[in-house]
Amino acid sequence: MTWFSSPADATARLGATGYLADDATATTAYLAGALEKPLLVEGPAGVGKTELAKAVARSTGAELVRLQCYEGLDEARALYEWNYKKQLLRIQATTTDQAWSETHDDIFTDEFLLTRPLLTAIRRAEPTVLLIDEVDKTDVEVEGLLLEVLSDFQVTIPELGTLAAIRRPFVVLTSNATRELSEAVKRRCLYLHIDYPEVDREREIVLSQVPDLDQGLADQLVAVIARLRELELKKAPSIAESVDWARTLIALQIKDLDDRATAETLGIVLKHSSDMERAVRELRLTGRKP
Repeated sequence: MTWFSSPADATARLGATGYLADDATATTAYLAGALEKPLLVEGPAGVGKTELAKAVARSTGAELVRLQCYEGLDEARALYEWNYKKQLLRIQATTTDQAWSETHDDIFTDEFLLTRPLLTAIRRAEPTVLLIDEVDKTDVEVEGLLLEVLSDFQVTIPELGTLAAIRRPFVVLTSNATRELSEAVKRRCLYLHIDYPEVDREREIVLSQVPDLDQGLADQLVAVIARLRELELKKAPSIAESVDWARTLIALQIKDLDDRATAETLGIVLKHSSDMERAVRELRLTGRKP
């Protein structure tokens, strides 16, 4: 399968799904498919890293398989595990005169294998986008599980042997850069950094998602968002929250994002009380006490 025929094709097809890719993103997405290499996407939370993987799946008609990473993630949740209860039932139902080697071969088969996201993506014959989301949240040891998948698109199961991909998935790893990933993982990937968009770009994104928003109101919204991101906040507003704010203004029939309207709807884009207090104070908003 050809994922994208060119960077321009990636731009057009991703755009058709609502994802407005810049030149660097479109080129890297094209190369990830053409070279069959995993794509590591880093950047602050809420800039569209996860959405890129979803957009690739939507624009190509592929199935999205997602591994959500977290501290404590292990092989059983990421790769596979055996259905021990079902195996035990099979052993109990087996005649006592059967040799252990025969029983062993009987219970370590596909029937008793519980596939997790990594193995699921490897074994799919249909076009698949494998999203390994927030890989920086896992322990360093988990990266070892990824190396075989990212290098050779295969998984080794001691009881079954090596299972190689029938069709290589389009792999996207996302990271908020809360810790440095190993060089071994980075070597196996193409790299893309996505930052918060410039004001003009964000306006374009917001208007594409909320076409009923007045142009002038969109200008005010993205200007306030830019000012908020300049503050030292616990969590800067994401692009998704900019879009939510636009929809909120339409729902409340707000025509002018003045200080009072900004203060009254600030909870749409800021999710920490200390951030809201800082914003009210630094932006000198009226209509809300800091």
